[in-house]
Amino acid sequence: MIKDELFSNYIQEKNQTFSGWDFSYLSETGRVQNGILSWSYGSIVLPLIKEAQAMLDMGTGGGEFLSMLTPYPPTICATEAYPPNVPIAKKRLEPLGVKIVQIDDDNELPFEDNSFDLIINRHESYSPTELKRILTNQGIFLTQQVGGTDCSQINEQLGAPLNEEFNHWNMRYAINELEDHGFKIIDHREEFPMQRFYDIGALIYYLKAIPWQVPDFTIEKYQDRLYQIHKIIQSKGYFDVQQSRFLIKAVLE
Repeated sequence: MIKDELFSNYIQEKNQTFSGWDFSYLSETGRVQNGILSWSYGSIVLPLIKEAQAMLDMGTGGGEFLSMLTPYPPTICATEAYPPNVPIAKKRLEPLGVKIVQIDDDNELPFEDNSFDLIINRHESYSPTELKRILTNQGIFLTQQVGGTDCSQINEQLGAPLNEEFNHWNMRYAINELEDHGFKIIDHREEFPMQRFYDIGALIYYLKAIPWQVPDFTIEKYQDRLYQIHKIIQSKGYFDVQQSRFLIKAVLE
């Protein structure tokens, strides 16, 4: 048992609830800071929405982001695969006219062919085949993705393996895949901003909210390694990791 009162207090973050896709508990208190990207996903999305007639938001989470993009096109839907998020999204978005659809498989979306002229996707998986099927001719797909090596320094410091299933996932791979399915790429950008944690409790909360970073994460299993990171933060004032982000805007030809 590690005898450090400050560390012991911070690890109680494991009991803090996380709802939807809302990180304000960390961001609003400044306990985690993210590096600035050269683009704004929201600023790119807004003018596209104004031109669209039928729009789909893939992986809406609790609807936090989509709820701020009104007014919407005449037809608007949103998908969500994580069951606890679905009622949160419905409560937030259905009063705004958004149809929420729970899905289980990216390869079988419950929409008719040529249903949407705009599909947006922020940090959600997708099937190029299904995108091609449900988009109209000249329909636009806009996605911001998290690269497969995102925040790998967390895994390195914890001695936890990276999920090799996603090591290949980067902008070039995604572009090639979309082009192979008949998409023309009209914008693409990739950057690696820093994410800074100012206390070990913030990192614990983050790992609880994003379980795929370290799937077997528990305080008990990683306590010694967490304490080492805690000491790094106490010495330097922070713990930095490198994010991986890329943006692709594509049109179906």
